[in-house]
Amino acid sequence: MDQASIIRDLLDWLESHLDQPLSLDNVAAKSGYSKWHLQRMFKEITGQAIGSYIRARRLSKAAVALRLTARPILDVALQYRFDSQQTFTRAFKKQFNQTPAFYRRADSWSAVGICPPIKLSGNNLIPVEYVMLEEKPLVGITQSYTCRLEDMYESKSLIRTQFWKQYMSNLPIEIPPVLYALNHSRPSQEKDDEQEVFYTTALEPQYMPQYLEGHAVHALTLQGGEYAKFRYNGPRDGVRRFVMTLYGTCLPLLKLTRRKGYDIEVFYPANKDKIGDAATDILSGEYLIPIQR
Repeated sequence: MDQASIIRDLLDWLESHLDQPLSLDNVAAKSGYSKWHLQRMFKEITGQAIGSYIRARRLSKAAVALRLTARPILDVALQYRFDSQQTFTRAFKKQFNQTPAFYRRADSWSAVGICPPIKLSGNNLIPVEYVMLEEKPLVGITQSYTCRLEDMYESKSLIRTQFWKQYMSNLPIEIPPVLYALNHSRPSQEKDDEQEVFYTTALEPQYMPQYLEGHAVHALTLQGGEYAKFRYNGPRDGVRRFVMTLYGTCLPLLKLTRRKGYDIEVFYPANKDKIGDAATDILSGEYLIPIQR
């Protein structure tokens, strides 16, 4: 096995063990090399020191936990192997230039400081387009659910299909050319290690009399402002990894700040396809994240 393959496998292993003890001796034992050889090989392949990379990834995971859960700062620090809140705060402030408490309270969420996971498979930066949207009236159905942070992306993927299937179940074969979904989340008010996710499936108002009569719909507004728009065209089960890449890699590399608001999903279904049907293997659409620059 060549060195790049060895380091690629090690990176995947590290990513799933960031909350476990990762002393250099432990990591070297996993790799099968001496720690001295492993350090040289890791630096040569990735350009980063292995110890610094592990700490930066742990702090990045901790930053996400601070924003998306209500867990005490000390609990987050201990999960990612910091021996005290004071040690965690010093390291966090060095990487993010602000304390964990301030980072959690801020209205906007800057991706500056987040260290993306290293991928050796090439450029993972999805092309972005910056767009200004005007407010748009919609009609839709909002549903909510709670999940653990670790299950967030998988849960959203399952719920996306389930909610669309429920929403579209009474529609005719010919469906509207554009479908919208608005989603946002907040820390759960009942469990501090979970988040509450709100997902709204929506259409433009002109389709309401024809398609939505009898549904428990409500009027809503697609918020105006600047968005980072990313295009997606691929399998249904690829949306989860696509969104993970947007938040885990693209926003940090682009040094973007997410402002308050909803993420917007825009789907352009093929004729006679319905979101959620097993036959709909390929989805075409856009994912928009509200930003400020």
